[in-house]
Amino acid sequence: QVQLTESGGGLVQAGGSLRLSCAASGRTFNFNQYGMGWFRQAPGKEREFVAGISWFASVTYYADSVKGRFIISRDNAKNTVYLQMNSLKPEDTAVYYCAKSQSPGPGQQENGYDYWGQGTQVTVSS
Repeated sequence: QVQLTESGGGLVQAGGSLRLSCAASGRTFNFNQYGMGWFRQAPGKEREFVAGISWFASVTYYADSVKGRFIISRDNAKNTVYLQMNSLKPEDTAVYYCAKSQSPGPGQQENGYDYWGQGTQVTVSS
């Protein structure tokens, strides 16, 4: 069993920044063997991929809508993955979810992830 706990969400003005964290835990879970990802779901919309990072951080993927503004990173010693969000826009408003990949790679499809956090709300005001 794997537990993922997100933090760092909140209310920010457009143009501002936030950093989300996701702490992973599990008695037999080896964090550094799996890719991790961030997804988001805005009101009335389907959940969408935001960013993913491979087990050793050598590969990262970003949705076109966040490329150049968001940075995903991980600290394997702390079992934590981060999402630095800069130049935030009102359209970034959503619940952000952390997820564990089923492989060492950072897949971009939901079905490639098997554990999910509870989500953290990010609201960007104009």
